[in-house]
Amino acid sequence: MTKLTDRKSIFAWTMYDFANSAFTTLVVTFIYGTYFVKAIAADEISGTVLWSRAVTVTALTVALLSPYLGALADRGGYRKQLLFMFTAICVVGTACLYDILPGQVLKALMVFVVANIAFEMCGVFYNAFLVDIAPSDRIGRISGYGWSLGYVGGLVAMALAMIGFVSPETPWFGLTSEAGQNIRATNLLVAVWFGVFSIPMFLWVREKPKAKPPGLRRVFSEAGQQLVATIGHIRQFREVAKFLLARMIYNDALVTIFAFGGIYAAGTFGFTFQEIMIFGIVLNVAAGAGAYVMGFIDDRLGGKTTIQISNAGLLLVTILAAVATSKAMFWVAGVFVGLLVGPNQSASRSLMGRFSPEAKKSQFFGFYAFSGKATAFVGPLLLGILTQVFESQRAGIWVVAIMFAIGGLLLRRVNENVGIQAAASD
Repeated sequence: MTKLTDRKSIFAWTMYDFANSAFTTLVVTFIYGTYFVKAIAADEISGTVLWSRAVTVTALTVALLSPYLGALADRGGYRKQLLFMFTAICVVGTACLYDILPGQVLKALMVFVVANIAFEMCGVFYNAFLVDIAPSDRIGRISGYGWSLGYVGGLVAMALAMIGFVSPETPWFGLTSEAGQNIRATNLLVAVWFGVFSIPMFLWVREKPKAKPPGLRRVFSEAGQQLVATIGHIRQFREVAKFLLARMIYNDALVTIFAFGGIYAAGTFGFTFQEIMIFGIVLNVAAGAGAYVMGFIDDRLGGKTTIQISNAGLLLVTILAAVATSKAMFWVAGVFVGLLVGPNQSASRSLMGRFSPEAKKSQFFGFYAFSGKATAFVGPLLLGILTQVFESQRAGIWVVAIMFAIGGLLLRRVNENVGIQAAASD
């Protein structure tokens, strides 16, 4: 297949990262998650526990859906249609979070779970386009471009939320702080942001049409058959299996950081909403810079080495965050987390792209999503349990460090060259 390497396609693809990062930054990590714990739930401990349950439900649902829907997209040529559908669901669901008032715990969790599932499913189909637009010798840096631009998007969206909604005495558009209206309105910002900036992806990134698309009933049947066949031939893709097992663990640590970073800062170190916003902006700057620079290292040294560098660094700074006795120490840990998280995500995506056979890109990224979600409930669940048992968020953070250590040890067994050869021979 001819790569879609024109600059317009690459720009449009990276703009989707720019668009969707507002959701993870404002909704999952820094604003809505914190607002839920501090204002919607009865107290911070029960709020942390309930939020961990919501993240768990998302993870399990995505793990079950992603491999099959990935195979369905490959077999029927529905990758772009499915990406559009889940993008629309996420945008609408995020907008609905605005109407939820303090005390409406169940409604808040249900709407968040729907929006978050849709967001995660978008990644299956969006990531699969990387293999189309990126030449093999530039896949690391183009993945890095996307991640870095995504962090820029999260940064700008965070800055707008802080300037227009969270910090001023008189928020924009006549909003007030009564019942957290100004905080809840940041969800509307995210919905508009995601919807508008994802448009280039749907206009300019092409999907290779199927020569003779089968009927819908046949597509559903053959997608299942293809999925079963791929699992049956797992020996051919042994390096993929080893990689996904390792990622299953270290990505669980990342999920936990994203879900509880703002909550930990607020609950343990007493960060205000304004301080959390500034913290999020600094982390986005660091993460964008890290993803951009390490993308070139990825192309030179390989995805595995890049991931291992970030895993080792994240292990150390997570321990620092767990033992930090002051805001200053936590700030140092946070900045280094930002520098290392971007390269970890970008290099993992590029390595999966190198391991994906031409005709099974969406399916393999479905397995990729599965590996990111199948056990993603473990970190948040254990963090929530330890927080509840010890009545301390600090105790739960140690789970993250342990998962980075285990994930790094498992990744040592992956042979990147063998995995690339297996993909080319399929």
